[in-house]
Amino acid sequence: MPASCKTVPISLLVLITLAAHAQKNSAGTWLTDPARAVYFQKQETRIVFNKKETTGNPVITINEKETFQSIDGFGYALTGGSAMNLMKMSAGARTALLHELFGTGKNDIGTSYLRLSIGASDLNEYVFSYDDLPAGQTDTAMLHFDLGPDRLDIIPVLKEIVQINPSVKLMGSPWSPPVWMKTNGDTKGGNLLKEYYPAYAKYFVKYIQAMHNEGIRIDAVTVQNEPLHPGNNPSLQMFAPDQAAFVKNWLGPAFRAAHIDTKIIIYDHNADKPEYPISILDDPEAAKYIDGSAFHLYGGKIEALSQVHEAHPDKNLYFTEQWVGAPGNFMRDIKEHIHKLIIGATRNWAKTVIEWNLAADPFNKPHTDRGGCTSCLGGVTLNNDSVTRNPAYYIIAHAAKFVRPGSVRIASSSTEELPNTAFHTPGNKTVLIVLNNSILEKTFMISFKERTATTTLAAGAVATYTW
Repeated sequence: MPASCKTVPISLLVLITLAAHAQKNSAGTWLTDPARAVYFQKQETRIVFNKKETTGNPVITINEKETFQSIDGFGYALTGGSAMNLMKMSAGARTALLHELFGTGKNDIGTSYLRLSIGASDLNEYVFSYDDLPAGQTDTAMLHFDLGPDRLDIIPVLKEIVQINPSVKLMGSPWSPPVWMKTNGDTKGGNLLKEYYPAYAKYFVKYIQAMHNEGIRIDAVTVQNEPLHPGNNPSLQMFAPDQAAFVKNWLGPAFRAAHIDTKIIIYDHNADKPEYPISILDDPEAAKYIDGSAFHLYGGKIEALSQVHEAHPDKNLYFTEQWVGAPGNFMRDIKEHIHKLIIGATRNWAKTVIEWNLAADPFNKPHTDRGGCTSCLGGVTLNNDSVTRNPAYYIIAHAAKFVRPGSVRIASSSTEELPNTAFHTPGNKTVLIVLNNSILEKTFMISFKERTATTTLAAGAVATYTW
């Protein structure tokens, strides 16, 4: 008898069946416990679901039949500075790190979403736009448009990332238009001159087309990064009525005329002003071009996202920026960002969670002068080929590795001491992310489909459970 046709012993079949049954009725755990210096480590022991039982312990009940928003992804801002530091690495070290960040293998964290700056952000080495001209000159036809400095770092890094993960989604956000379009003629602050609204709409179109020609698809753009904060360098002030007029009369029609399906997302600032996006979405002629609104959390409460959802449930919500301040504090940062962003933002309808930013050097450089962030800690710190993984790396890992794009948030009961968020994935898996937000160790139960599993988390620890 050929070897391939040999009969498998019945005892082995029984063992295989039992192992499969155990796998089906148990959950894997990935744990971060900063107090014990445990950072996103897979636990050897799986937690087991048994017949439903009642104890005095808290219960997290999951109802997969109650569904909410789909997920686009979890990730970082890939600033020009991030890309510049990545390009300083040797080719082999950079490729290894990008695989770890964007791959979906056993030892990868599965980053699935990136936010880019359209032109420079304050975490570039210097300020530029794609249509800089000598003083007194203008270019309303965008004849001089060029991706310029991005060709040195952003574009080569993106091309390598897209090779690793072709489905990674990209969002572009401008910090400032070219200075010749602005009221103050400066990269910092000022407003967009109304006579240049059509030229600026063309600038967006040119950006999306130029990136497409490089093999890079921009899935979404926000109209302006932090439109109510003109203190960064670069930056632009843009009030809600002006943003509404720009989208309604120029940007939306320009995208339509150029057959561009890139999403238009408004606001892109703090959760303390939900009235800003609501007022724009209240205008049906502007709203018809708008996919949704984006938020940061340097002000306000994350629950404000639900306010916008309730006002306009047909529009999407995105969480697009939060920084970790250098030098970082694992216990504080992981607890705060998991609670407010990974759990809080997704429980308030966000389709993305994006940390600011992917990478910096040991001195938190580069950054611009006159208003660049001098203490923004990257998800990783890069010193040539040396890599240090910081809080934001692990914060994103807890969601990105398992909650793949296309996952849907499902209902889960939550308390202040055990905040959590749950998802059903395209691979037919359930994912639950739980934080122990108390000062004591907590034993609790997970209830799913008439079965329960018991587990314990130390104070300040976070776990991702998958089954």
